[in-house]
Amino acid sequence: MLNIVFVLFLTAASPCSPPAVGPSPVSVAEERHLPRLEWSILIPAWLRHRQLGLHTKGQHFMLEDSIFWIFGGSIHYFRVPREYWRDRLLKMRACGLNTLTTYVPWNLHEPERGKFNFSGNLDLEAFVLMAAEIGLWVILRPGPYICSEIDLGGLPSWLLQDSGMKLRTTYKGFTEAVDLYFDHLMSRVVPLQYKHGGPIIAVQVENEYGSYDKDPAYMPYIRKALEDRGIIELLLTSDNKDGLKKGMVHGVLATINLQTREELQLMNTFLVNVQGIQPKMVMEYWTGWFDSWGGPHNILDSSEVLETVTAIVDAGSSINLYMFHGGTNFGFINGAMHFHEYKSDVTSYDYDAVLTEAGDYTAKYSKLREFFGSFSDVPLPPPPKPLPKMTYEPLIPVFYLSLWDVLSFIGEPIKSEKPINMENLPVNDGNGQAFGYILYETIITSSGTLSGIVRDRGQVFLDTVSIGFMDYKTTKIVIPLIQGYTFLRILVENRGRVNYGNNIDDQRKGIIGNLYLNDSPLKKFRIYSLDMKKSFFQRFSIDKWTHIPDVPTLPAFFFCGFVIGSSPSDTFLKLEVCKPPLLILSSVFSEG
Repeated sequence: MLNIVFVLFLTAASPCSPPAVGPSPVSVAEERHLPRLEWSILIPAWLRHRQLGLHTKGQHFMLEDSIFWIFGGSIHYFRVPREYWRDRLLKMRACGLNTLTTYVPWNLHEPERGKFNFSGNLDLEAFVLMAAEIGLWVILRPGPYICSEIDLGGLPSWLLQDSGMKLRTTYKGFTEAVDLYFDHLMSRVVPLQYKHGGPIIAVQVENEYGSYDKDPAYMPYIRKALEDRGIIELLLTSDNKDGLKKGMVHGVLATINLQTREELQLMNTFLVNVQGIQPKMVMEYWTGWFDSWGGPHNILDSSEVLETVTAIVDAGSSINLYMFHGGTNFGFINGAMHFHEYKSDVTSYDYDAVLTEAGDYTAKYSKLREFFGSFSDVPLPPPPKPLPKMTYEPLIPVFYLSLWDVLSFIGEPIKSEKPINMENLPVNDGNGQAFGYILYETIITSSGTLSGIVRDRGQVFLDTVSIGFMDYKTTKIVIPLIQGYTFLRILVENRGRVNYGNNIDDQRKGIIGNLYLNDSPLKKFRIYSLDMKKSFFQRFSIDKWTHIPDVPTLPAFFFCGFVIGSSPSDTFLKLEVCKPPLLILSSVFSEG
């Protein structure tokens, strides 16, 4: 068998990740006709008599009548290729952990209103059942908001079509959408609960709401939304030191998120004073940290990790390692932070976790395996062998397509008197555009000062000549002297919506409001939706590509291929010498 990889490059204003490619979403109507498994026949009879589940008794967690320590680790199924789920879960079990925790990303599961995707890499049920097969319990963190350094904290961008939207509140437009999503999601989750024979022993109510705290009725609403749909396992909240006081919900066990022993002492003292004698749990012990474009790779020393984990357990607390394995922000799903300045998260979600982004072992793994193994009465299962890696030949692009040529065969542009932001574009059956780029085009006849709000970064062109960029810091740019009618074009990149903070309601992308030339609003725009989905690139028929000229017209797409032989191995693309930065899009084809 001969495997050939074709790689496509697009010059862009800043580095980005390849678009997620997966099965088409399934509509609600279509889901009704899918066969459903009868879960009760898949479990032995002795498991059908589970009654108490995970509960609290004084300072202890109890699973049925036995004291239970939660030694957990986080892996997000949507950040790991499905083909590697088993490898990562086996490595978790071999590290001495007994519980998997995972978020559920609403924006990926319902990319358009009423159309759900739980297939392929988003098959939540398959992931949870695989964990059970391997011998892991599961704590599910279904949101609807999850933070997780994912675009808009996992909330769908189409929510922002409503100009009055108030996310993470009991605003009617938000709760109606949550209710419909939970109707679908919980129908999948309920059969997987412990008391129904599944591995889910606890469910988290939202995520770090104390740090947001805009509506006192919201958390009780989410709790009721879960319970009304059949969630019967132990409920938990999860907050960092900034939100712990305000994130608690009556009747729900509070847990804490931290990285240092100093935080542990302060937060445990607070919990005892407020919650009384209850089991303690660090829901997120941060084994590393995420990275932002332009910043350093964050590293946390393995010895420090071991010392803190030891201190947490010695304090009588259960623990979840966030992350055990981070994985990758596939496509454009990365989030961003915006406090003093906007910083988008990188494609890698390596997190300096216990396993690397590629799933390889680290010093943290070895030390933690020895530590958690000391609590086991039987030897831990052997760790799986490392997966093979391969260095392939350098990629040399051969063919190319200028963006300006592409415009002629991707369909008619949207015509509008004013700029339209990404979320409100009349595309995707009225759901707007979630990720990627937008090209705005209008005609001007004079020079002057161009001004406006561009999110997140816009490259400004006169006809096809780049004259500069507009972003959060640069809101004005000088248009040089021109002659006659000239195309003004702005290629705007969505670099990721903020996933944490008080400004998530303001995460619309593109040109926001009017674009002004000498303080006069420009009119009559042609707008191209460049969402970089698989369907977008399927319009690039082979006859459209040409050999790369000595001086290519940019921005442009570049195309190349290379042979990987009959036994493909893991690898990665190294782009540190690429100028300008590149968006990488790849597909694998096999012959034989």
